Amino acid sequence: MTLSDKEKMVAIISNGIAVFTLLQERDELPKNTTMYDFVLKVIPDEIKLELSIELVDEIFRYVSSAHSS
Repeated sequence: MTLSDKEKMVAIISNGIAVFTLLQERDELPKNTTMYDFVLKVIPDEIKLELSIELVDEIFRYVSSAHSS
């Protein structure tokens, strides 16, 4: 089974959020780096057409609620 571009995007965003959070907790990010900036840098150009801020927000909300329950 091959992942669709949308599925790849969800996996990459979710991983980007996790890495961003870890680096933020360790104070290892450059100042003024937002989660959105960080996620944009880790997404391959060939699937960026699937990217939207709403998708990043939705994944962030889901991951946050899943970890807090």
